[in-house]
Amino acid sequence: MKMRAFLAAGVSVIACVALLLNVQADPQQSSGEAMGAAAIAFRDALTEDQRAMCTFGFDDPERLNWHFIPRPRKGIPLKALEGEPLNKATSLIKSGLSESGYDQAMNVMSLEEVLYLLEPGDRAYRRDRRDPGKYYISLFGDVSVKGTKWGWRIEGHHLSLNYTIENGVLVSTTPEFFGANPGLIEAGPGRSIRILAPEEDTARQILKLCTPEQKKKMYISEKAPNDIRAANIAQPELGDLVGLRQDEMSVDQQNLLRELLGEYMKNMPERIGEQRKRGIDAAGWGSIQISWWGGEERNQPHYYRIQGPTFQVEYNNVQNEANHVHSVWRTTAGDFGIPLASK
Repeated sequence: MKMRAFLAAGVSVIACVALLLNVQADPQQSSGEAMGAAAIAFRDALTEDQRAMCTFGFDDPERLNWHFIPRPRKGIPLKALEGEPLNKATSLIKSGLSESGYDQAMNVMSLEEVLYLLEPGDRAYRRDRRDPGKYYISLFGDVSVKGTKWGWRIEGHHLSLNYTIENGVLVSTTPEFFGANPGLIEAGPGRSIRILAPEEDTARQILKLCTPEQKKKMYISEKAPNDIRAANIAQPELGDLVGLRQDEMSVDQQNLLRELLGEYMKNMPERIGEQRKRGIDAAGWGSIQISWWGGEERNQPHYYRIQGPTFQVEYNNVQNEANHVHSVWRTTAGDFGIPLASK
């Protein structure tokens, strides 16, 4: 009964957000300019009290206070918006994602209704913790289309997207976090939803294709870490590179690595994904390393990391019998537009 209720509720949630998918950014604007225009329209649609909830100084510590667990947040929740303000909020969110990235974000949000229906406890307590409307928008600094330095964030349970813009140029899109709990929902033959599936399966394919010598490098430990590193910390933890290098892989493995990174890069607007790929191309693919911890099969706790000169990806799936995913893309130069050495 609960699963049937979830399917109805989940379809309802997704249908509601789907009504907003027709909002399109101006293709002539850069990503930073498009975000500036969308953020100004959103801010101007709010009441004075609502603006006070979601606006902060650029140097406010809140800008770096990212996290992905269900705890109290600052900003204005989507559930507090309706009509034109909600439409403008959705336009802002869409300005920071590709179409597939937006769908991914909506799927993550809809899982809150699943958890509300399936978890035990008092109804009011569950609704307070699990609510697809409890995703919060925050604006940092003096929002503009072409001038100043400012940022914005959309964040809630298992979603944290952070953007920094300077003089109309998008200078940072990290940390970028997507999670899913449950990662897989089965409701009978041919009726299942599995969020972040390619991110798991493609990495496992690389491992499965390893020769014994390759596996010695890629497979690090039988025990997976409890979570991603530097979770909720303003800058990534890099450390020593470990794992199998791209230039030590077979052609099939190299193609799978490109496919895997493509799954992560396609969440951002097309120009940002292309920019990330150009950065990887310029730095060289050969030194990119992938490493694996934990079980090698589905439903076994596992973790992997991919790191190159310009980026770090982490994927962790250990909770809920390996049905609870955390994934993050971070920048080795420093997140939030802050050089790593300065923090």
